[in-house]
Amino acid sequence: MAVRTAITTGWLLRGGDGRLTAYAPAPGGLLRWTQNRPGGPEWTGPQHLEVPGLEPHLSIARSAEGYVYIAGLRRRTHEDGRTETDVVYSTQFQSGRAMTNWRTIGTPYGRDWDKAGRIGFPVAAADTTGLHLYFRNAGGGVSGRRQDARGIWGPWLDLAGSRVADSGSAAVTDDGRIELAVPGPDHVLRWRQDEPGTQPQRTANTAGKAVPGSFSSAPAGEGRIAHFWRTEGDGVLHVRIGDDVRALPSLGGGSGPVAALGGVLAQRADSGRVQVAAYRPGSEPGDVSWSDTGADCIGAPALAHDGAGRLTLAAIAPDGGLCLTHRRGEDGAAFGAWARA
Repeated sequence: MAVRTAITTGWLLRGGDGRLTAYAPAPGGLLRWTQNRPGGPEWTGPQHLEVPGLEPHLSIARSAEGYVYIAGLRRRTHEDGRTETDVVYSTQFQSGRAMTNWRTIGTPYGRDWDKAGRIGFPVAAADTTGLHLYFRNAGGGVSGRRQDARGIWGPWLDLAGSRVADSGSAAVTDDGRIELAVPGPDHVLRWRQDEPGTQPQRTANTAGKAVPGSFSSAPAGEGRIAHFWRTEGDGVLHVRIGDDVRALPSLGGGSGPVAALGGVLAQRADSGRVQVAAYRPGSEPGDVSWSDTGADCIGAPALAHDGAGRLTLAAIAPDGGLCLTHRRGEDGAAFGAWARA
């Protein structure tokens, strides 16, 4: 079954038992591939998980216990022709097992379906207390809601902001704090938690007109998050880590978000090919350039460490199949031959 559209970078995850799972949006729901054993070459899938009304943009987060949360928007048309929109999520507690029923947390607008229909796709992040969901609201700011340690959802949060273009991206530091970055009209807005479980607080903006849909975020060590985005016009990749903002001028020529893990960046090039680059936070911009991996893809590629500790690069082929390759050695951006799952 074909993948419906582009996907975010966090769609390949390792479960608590060490097996990898890949997810992709598909007509009427999503597809799931599951590794048969940790580090092994055999996979099961794709399984089609039916979710009527689910929009083809998924945000996926992993908890410290290995639980996987998938969040999205569900739109359902009623007999009177009006469309109801709500934020929904599901949880996978074990690799390959059934996911929970899709549950709704609604929207901040109750029965005002017109306002609800104008919200952005949710961004999921899991800190040490539970799942957090954030999105661009109907007024152009950012709203969110968070679970406590018992799994109970708190009230709607207004994180402020204005003229936000899309919902951006979020990640969790190695000490359990969420950071969120979103594009504004001529700057990038950022929020960060002071402590896990708390409401994120605004930090200083970053000047520059960012391309909506190009955001990704990844842990950068030492309690920091690396936020990546592309600038309009030139497509140059930028990265912000703490107060340090850098342009990576040799890393243009791509579309959508970049995946970042283990000193490697991966993107879909303008040609449709998967490209990789070796990059570590703090390295000089001139030292970074893309290498072609020899595979075509749709949407953004993904990176994850498998159960054997290997850095694994995954992509969805134009025919909807899952393709994977592993890094050669423990450093750099040299990968082996691609294989189909």
